[in-house]
Amino acid sequence: MFDLSGKVALVTGGNGGIGLGMALGLARAGAGVAIWGGDPDKNQAARAQLEAEGGLVLVQRCDVSDEAAVEGCMAELLERFGRLDGCFANAGRSMPRTPFPEITAESWRTLMGVNLDGTFFTLRAASRHMVQRARAGDPGGRLVATSSTSTIHGPAGAVAYGASKGAISVMMRALAVELARYEVTANALVPGWIETEMTAGKIAESRFADAVLPRIPQRRWGRGDDFAGIAVYLMSDESRYHTGDSLVIDGGYTLF
Repeated sequence: MFDLSGKVALVTGGNGGIGLGMALGLARAGAGVAIWGGDPDKNQAARAQLEAEGGLVLVQRCDVSDEAAVEGCMAELLERFGRLDGCFANAGRSMPRTPFPEITAESWRTLMGVNLDGTFFTLRAASRHMVQRARAGDPGGRLVATSSTSTIHGPAGAVAYGASKGAISVMMRALAVELARYEVTANALVPGWIETEMTAGKIAESRFADAVLPRIPQRRWGRGDDFAGIAVYLMSDESRYHTGDSLVIDGGYTLF
């Protein structure tokens, strides 16, 4: 049911954390997988893990906040694979917690450049290919973007981050409507507290852990591999009628 043989997926920020968890799940299901990441060492480590799963792998160094870089990497991907069936716009960054009146325009724009502009550039390039393919008689595609539970809770001290992720959730709902005629679905993933490089400092704080971990019904932090299954499902033909959704993956955190 979830065999992805013959399909090609792109995962941005795919060299670690949630992105690598999704990429490994997709590779194990038989998809050809391309990952975009900025750190050469992490890229090579991720390449080794993905190649161990077999199948076709492409690792590209890409700054998603750079429009020209995104367009160039997408062209290289399509030249290598010939098609793109699923795009997981997962690359993102955070910023130190800052009171709203003290956020600088520079830090705001830097964060938005990756989280929001990068998602826009990536999904635009992917959807352009999917629409062209559909008009040529080969419809279908999957667009997925990583949002955050900061769109559910009021993230005091992280207004810029919350704003960027809230915009992503709205973007995916709009794309679900606009691209439905091409059989392209669009959904957002909404992770809770996941152990990644981005969250490592916060999770390591005993005061934070003592306050937050008891609020997670599963009593553990999430891991990258917790996103393998949802990525495979959303990439598969079995999710063809599931669009415009925000899928919360948080161990029950937002419910408790």
